[in-house]
Amino acid sequence: QLQLVESGGGLVQVGGSLRLSCAASGFTFDRYGIGWFRQAPGKEREGVSCISTSGLYTFYVTSEKGRFTISRDNDKNTAYLQMSSLKPEDTAVYYCAAVMTPYGEDWCEVAEMELWGSGTQVTVSS
Repeated sequence: QLQLVESGGGLVQVGGSLRLSCAASGFTFDRYGIGWFRQAPGKEREGVSCISTSGLYTFYVTSEKGRFTISRDNDKNTAYLQMSSLKPEDTAVYYCAAVMTPYGEDWCEVAEMELWGSGTQVTVSS
């Protein structure tokens, strides 16, 4: 069974940090690009960051590149999103997603993803 499971969310104060994890199972992890997306209440799901199959290329869809860092460990079948200097507007459900053998730079989109996790809640309190 193909599966992505997010973890690491929680309640954090403004300025704090969290590291989200995305554990994959049931498929060949290093053949899939991985993306992190988020959805705040009443808003559409939006891209945050994506990483290529090897981890060599990273993409930051939002303006969070300076605060967020995406990475992956193919030996552990796990991807990560390190978030720092968190703001109240970062509050959302964070999802990881996967797409097989992505090419180019336009694949880091909600519509391109083939497999989704169920999400993990991140709440930043002021």
